Amino acid sequence: MRAPARTLREVNDDQPDGTRKGLHRLRRYTWWSLAGIGYLAALPVLQSVADRTYTAEILVPAVLTTVLTIVQRMRFVSHALRERVRHTGPTAEHLATFAVATAIWCYAIVVVANPTSWAFAPALLAGGILSNTAPGRRLWLTLALALTTATAGLVAASGRDDASGAWWPWVLAGLAAAFVVTIVVIDVAQLWFWDMVVEIDRARAMAEELAVARERLRFAAELHDVQGHHLQAILLKGELAERLIGRDDDAARAHAAELTELARTALTDTRTVVHGYRATTLHSEIANAVDVLAAAGIETEVRGAAREVPPPLQALFGSLVREGTTNILRHTHASSCTLTLDTGGDTVRVRLANDGVTPDPARPGSGIAGLRERFAALGGDVAARVTGSGEAATFELGGHAPARR
Repeated sequence: MRAPARTLREVNDDQPDGTRKGLHRLRRYTWWSLAGIGYLAALPVLQSVADRTYTAEILVPAVLTTVLTIVQRMRFVSHALRERVRHTGPTAEHLATFAVATAIWCYAIVVVANPTSWAFAPALLAGGILSNTAPGRRLWLTLALALTTATAGLVAASGRDDASGAWWPWVLAGLAAAFVVTIVVIDVAQLWFWDMVVEIDRARAMAEELAVARERLRFAAELHDVQGHHLQAILLKGELAERLIGRDDDAARAHAAELTELARTALTDTRTVVHGYRATTLHSEIANAVDVLAAAGIETEVRGAAREVPPPLQALFGSLVREGTTNILRHTHASSCTLTLDTGGDTVRVRLANDGVTPDPARPGSGIAGLRERFAALGGDVAARVTGSGEAATFELGGHAPARR
């Protein structure tokens, strides 16, 4: 997952990894589904080739309507998937493109024996237009475009010698209107499904943010209770000891000893609260690292899922990620970083690799020594090294520990 130096980055932390990749895959699938059916516009060209009608009066309009429809539909679909600018249609470009495609279809009705396939062009463009139209205006605009296509077809068909008293112009007009309605429904349904997935993902992100806010409030309340209780007791004991000085020194010393014990207890309780609060998950640490590096203009790629790291090792590898991020910011001129998590087998491995190695990368700080001690306590180890040379040099910080389920 990539986090370039940061626009929105819809980092959905490591979110988990599969969720984020799934969103990207779904967006690509939606785009290809919508843009892909645009190739129905190539049917007139294929029909001309199959019928061996290579005359310019047929082949040139066929190629023109194919290229126009495919290119413009791709543009309309791409525009529709950009949520910030969606629902701005129909624009003059939309209507002009639809008018040209409809005019070419009317021309085909006059000069082509079977012009049915040519009706896909205005229908495909109508779908692209409706994809960029606000929901409240879609119904009436769909009916208007379908009616326009059908009416134009009827008018054009009336110019043919075989249309007098025939029923086929009405069938052709009905098919054209049906093409418009069908493709519009397909396009709008695809976009509706995409919108629902995006909204669900946003709701999930908001729920996570709300959970973080609630946890902060819980921590603040707990810290207030602990500190408030102990500080109040310390204040009272201190005032009492102050009053007894010179009057009852033994009692004053006793209260001073109690004062020291209260302060020690307050410190212990505060550390307990803070330790519980700081025991964050690995995926949160990675999300923070990606954010910090992105703010420094460093592209970060995360490979693997942090949630697959066993819970007993989450804090351990989280400290490795923090140390690695600090080293990258302080001791390198990195432009890219790769964070790899390998949770297969009996050993968990996490490795950070970055470019932009400085001439003296051998002293990244004393934090690595502390990491080695923590990893060694769990049967693991930490290694830091430089691979390659010159501009191709890469600094790697990696740690491994036995998997503890």
